[in-house]
Amino acid sequence: MKTIRLTVGQAVIRFLKNQYVGRDGVESPFFAGCLGIFGHGIVAGVGEGLMEDTNFRYILTKNEQASVHIAIAYAKMKNRMGTFACISSIGPGATNMVTGAACATINRLPVLLIPGDIFARRNVAPVLQQLESASSQDISVNDCFKPVSRYWDRINRAEQLITSLPEVMRVLTSPSETGAVTLALPQDVQAEAYDFPEDLFRKRVWKIQRPRPDSDVLKQAVQWIKASKKPVIVAGGGVIYSEATEIFAKLVEQTRIPVAETFAGKGSLPYNHPSNLGAVGATGTPGANEYTEQADLVIGIGTRYSDFTTASKTAFQNPDVKFININIAEFDSHKHSALPLIADAKVCLEELADLLTGYKVNEEYAARVIALNQEWDTKVTEFYTVSGEIPVHQREVVGAVNDFSGPRDVVLCAAGSLPGDLHKLWRTRDTKGFHLEYGYSTMGYECAAGLGAKLACPDREIYVMVGDGNYLMMNSEIVTAIQEGIKFIIILLNNNGFASIGGLSQSIGSQRFGTKYRYRDEETGLLTGDVLPVDYAQNAKSLGAYVIEANSIDSLKSALIEAKNQKKTTVITIETSLTKGVPGYAWWEVAISEVSEVDTVKDAYSDYVEKKKKQRYYL
Repeated sequence: MKTIRLTVGQAVIRFLKNQYVGRDGVESPFFAGCLGIFGHGIVAGVGEGLMEDTNFRYILTKNEQASVHIAIAYAKMKNRMGTFACISSIGPGATNMVTGAACATINRLPVLLIPGDIFARRNVAPVLQQLESASSQDISVNDCFKPVSRYWDRINRAEQLITSLPEVMRVLTSPSETGAVTLALPQDVQAEAYDFPEDLFRKRVWKIQRPRPDSDVLKQAVQWIKASKKPVIVAGGGVIYSEATEIFAKLVEQTRIPVAETFAGKGSLPYNHPSNLGAVGATGTPGANEYTEQADLVIGIGTRYSDFTTASKTAFQNPDVKFININIAEFDSHKHSALPLIADAKVCLEELADLLTGYKVNEEYAARVIALNQEWDTKVTEFYTVSGEIPVHQREVVGAVNDFSGPRDVVLCAAGSLPGDLHKLWRTRDTKGFHLEYGYSTMGYECAAGLGAKLACPDREIYVMVGDGNYLMMNSEIVTAIQEGIKFIIILLNNNGFASIGGLSQSIGSQRFGTKYRYRDEETGLLTGDVLPVDYAQNAKSLGAYVIEANSIDSLKSALIEAKNQKKTTVITIETSLTKGVPGYAWWEVAISEVSEVDTVKDAYSDYVEKKKKQRYYL
């Protein structure tokens, strides 16, 4: 067996650059490079390996959590067929990545995390940034990654890489198992040399397979569909990740089964497709929620049925409702006591389409879907209509950006009140045109993710829509975008507080307590004074962005034209109303205090008790 002598750090980089993925006859490198910040515990090992191998791109980011968000957004835009590795130092740099790891794993998106670790030989412990334990010497802050990683390993001997690295790739490239993978590397081990087998570094293509459904279960599913009177499809992210949108549209047009879309599944059909009822669940459209409420059969495709999708288990009210779940993950396929079609969405839909030849839903049932689609589009136009009020309404900003954007352009968002408005109102025309991270609803995702999305799709315009709260949490990667010469557009909506959580607070009787960006009132001790004088435009300028200040929808429209013609990352700022939002159409459960001296909380609790009566177990 031929060997090559490398350090562990050098070996890791050489291995990663030779990993490829293949699906449907198309091959591509799996790793686009490495993101991170050199700190102690990573700079002398993996850092030296990156310096030697300049063919493996290294991007210096400004926050380790942001590194992971960049990788997640890249993976999402690539339909999980590519990602980045993210590196960090042994202490706070590592723990900064934990939030990103949770985000990746919850959203089933691949990202490789390589945090530096304490000395394996222990003789110099405790080192700077080391977490000590009185009960074990085999622990570090990197153990925090265990519950939020799909695979976790610590390399204490160089030769352990030989068996660990293939496992890293197995999990990252598995459609059913993917998420965050953590490979903790003690700093002394990183710098040690070993005679690695040359075969470890050969080009390897990981075939992304398309498992077909069990034939007996598929036949039963067909029987259920043909016997149903009111079937509904809930389209999740799996439709898009599997690149099944063409066969999905064919099946829908063939059967005329109506479709409701989750956050991750929005874009499975164009917004104006006659069978598209729009957003489902707590942030859903009236039509989608009407049809899911009465459905006797729900066909979930690539969805994990979050509480927003199910309106906290109140969305499906038919006492005889059944579920068929098409999902690559066995875990998700069995939810709601469903008939599980454990398969790749694309091939499963192909087989279903063949077996459902000649089947259509009732004409009256399908006709109402068309009417509801058109009625909602008319309603969206009304929401987009400019009121002339200052500050402007958030829905008007959504409308202006949507109307200006091109068919292949991407809107990107993650948390706050914007996701709900976008879920209901954004007219999605392209399968990748709607990029919402809502599995973890990670505040601070947006600006970093805009960079990741643009790296994945440089030919698309990326419109990052972000509220002031999220922007303040993480705007550092504007600097990285300027550094790398990467351009995307950020629309920063300043409503002087947390609009989403403020609205939620009001709905549960807590009167928006602690959710506004205000000075503290000296008499009451509450945050009810004047608005804080934050100058977001100057802040963005200081980070290197081109900045345009808008104060009306007309000036926003002009700003969008100017931004499109810019060569570098551009931030458009506009003030929006904190309280004038788009109403929701279904319930979402947030527990309310059972005992309170506040009348608004008492009233909210009474309403809460009534709404909980609609919750169901699906057995």
